[in-house]
Amino acid sequence: MINYKKDFRKERAIKMNKAKKWIYLNNEIMVKENGEFQLNKDKEAVYSYFVDYVNKNTVFFHNLKEKMDYLIENDYYINFYDMYKFEEIKQVFELVYNKKFRFASFMSASKFYQSYALRDDSGEKFLERYEDRIAIVSLYLAQGDLSKAMEYAEMLINQEYQPATPTFLNSGKKRSGELVSCFLDEMGDNLSGIGYAFDSAMKLSSIGGGVSINLSKVRARGESIKGVEGRASGVLPIMKIMEDIFSYANQLGQRAGAGAVYLNVFHSDINEFLDCKKINVDEKIRIKSLSIGVIVPDKFMELAKEDEICYTFNPHTVFLEYGQYLDEMDMNEMYEKLVDNPNVKKKKINARELLIKISQTQKESGYPYLFFKDNANKEHALKEIGNVKFSNLCTEIMQLSEVSDINPYFEEDTIRRGISCNLGSLNIVTVMENNRIREATRAAIDSLTTVSDLTNIDIVPSIKKANEELHSVGLGAMNLHGFLAKNFIMYESKEALDFCNVFFMMMNYYSLERSMEIARERGEVFKDFDKSEYANGNYFNKYIEKSYFPQTEKIKELFDGIYVPTKEDWAKLKEDVMKYGVYNAYRMAIAPNQSTSYIMNSTASVMPIVDTIEVREYGDSTTFYPMPYLTNDNYFFYKSAYDMDQKNILKLVSVIQRHVDQGISTILFNKSTDTTRDLAKLYIYGHRLGLKSLYYTRTRKATIEECLSCSV
Repeated sequence: MINYKKDFRKERAIKMNKAKKWIYLNNEIMVKENGEFQLNKDKEAVYSYFVDYVNKNTVFFHNLKEKMDYLIENDYYINFYDMYKFEEIKQVFELVYNKKFRFASFMSASKFYQSYALRDDSGEKFLERYEDRIAIVSLYLAQGDLSKAMEYAEMLINQEYQPATPTFLNSGKKRSGELVSCFLDEMGDNLSGIGYAFDSAMKLSSIGGGVSINLSKVRARGESIKGVEGRASGVLPIMKIMEDIFSYANQLGQRAGAGAVYLNVFHSDINEFLDCKKINVDEKIRIKSLSIGVIVPDKFMELAKEDEICYTFNPHTVFLEYGQYLDEMDMNEMYEKLVDNPNVKKKKINARELLIKISQTQKESGYPYLFFKDNANKEHALKEIGNVKFSNLCTEIMQLSEVSDINPYFEEDTIRRGISCNLGSLNIVTVMENNRIREATRAAIDSLTTVSDLTNIDIVPSIKKANEELHSVGLGAMNLHGFLAKNFIMYESKEALDFCNVFFMMMNYYSLERSMEIARERGEVFKDFDKSEYANGNYFNKYIEKSYFPQTEKIKELFDGIYVPTKEDWAKLKEDVMKYGVYNAYRMAIAPNQSTSYIMNSTASVMPIVDTIEVREYGDSTTFYPMPYLTNDNYFFYKSAYDMDQKNILKLVSVIQRHVDQGISTILFNKSTDTTRDLAKLYIYGHRLGLKSLYYTRTRKATIEECLSCSV
């Protein structure tokens, strides 16, 4: 029998001088001592990484003044002296460095230095440490307000809040991309509208954004053009062009372009739309890198549940007959009318078979995403202003949108609202342990609002219009499973449900409170606020009628000493909001945030973990990432998502969704023994629970790339 431990160490000794010492130290995590993983080896790997690599490859400056002058004069940083005196800048840096921050894992340190730290123009030397990036982001987002910069610096170095990748990566840099993560827009049904969407997608992709386009208004294959039947090519050729656009247009080669397209399930091209993701489909049809999502109204779920015949419709014939787009109709009201109208061309399908086809496609490719349109609009606080029609690349952005009228022959265009949203996430563990849910939430809303105010995407007028009128942001959260495991709580337990119900209520309360205060301070509200559920007070009813205090003894203990807003607090907030308004039309959205969760040494988003010790392959090396706070005592509480009842995951997400005005990136974890019918039943169950979307379905063999634009 081979002595694995001895063999491993012998091999390590031979290679140590030739290879990266920190990699071998990290790998020794997996060599058990007395039957237990050597988790302490990861700390040794971090130390080696700094001593043997980072420190040796960091440009040395004698003092902060020399460093700031050099980085400003050589166009690495903007001129911060236009905003602050040097002594003020020094105060922020001193606050950050005095915290004596240390990375908790090798993965955290390597992720920051490989993906986020500023390098010199050669790409070989580091110009920033983690503390420097924190200070610069804080100074930039504070825009000259020293007290605000200090507040942000405290929050960021405590790792209570993490801005999205574009904000964290680009803030304060002279040569940088935009700070915003996500862009969404509608495609019109004429050549000018289609061309506008292509042009917009290319421009937005080139500045580093993830782009999602709603194709549901585009006429189906075989529909008429200028009255001549059989001329329209349908959505598939458009998808092919979109895929090429995102491949071509990237952020200076630093971040690959990323895009998604959505199609309403009642669109006649829905079968071809799904076929494009099949593994064995003809290469002329197959879409490899473009993400796809299906818009699912309640009516379709009803037909599928009852196993009834279903019809899909040619959208152009619908528009000609009713003067309204198919995807903007209430299908509960219009479906039978469309079926009965002989002038509306249609195809007959079986709804349940189509749902099974969706699940089959997901098992093969992970796609499509599912967007439950009516669920999203039932709780939509801006329902009287506009409808939510589709979602983004990671299925958490859910805002109203309108198609612009792009006219040919130099006629004046009518520009309407697309969608833009910048993101960030609270770290549940640190804000709970520091008793700073209120402070961190409010500061996060301020920083996100600043990003919105600083953003001016004038190259795409519909995106610019939406940002200027709605000031939308998306505050999320990460480290839920980490928090639960650290406190010896099972993810599938009633205590987990109880915690989420209280914590996310508090996030909702404090984010809304701060947005109200911004409106009061500035004397400005989002456009058409007076038509919203905030203005008429209906939004607050569920919080005034019922208290959201902890119910279980364990959760009561965890919130001991933390003030939980009462029904009376919500009633007072209702009065203030109705009087002063709200600045941000949308406030909360929970993104996948895999990338930045590594920096925070946290579990990603609110999803359960997959592996207790995650294995990552980088080139010719393998690294291991133990879950945060992992010990041999709490190992049991890090149950893999694949071993959980998926209904329990969906139930927990539904509890969080009660308090989130937008959506939650929700992954289904598929076992090899699950059938396509099992998966379809989960769609029905999630829909019934009120979930607004399902992200992708993940299997252990799937290799779906992370949504980089939303890696908060």
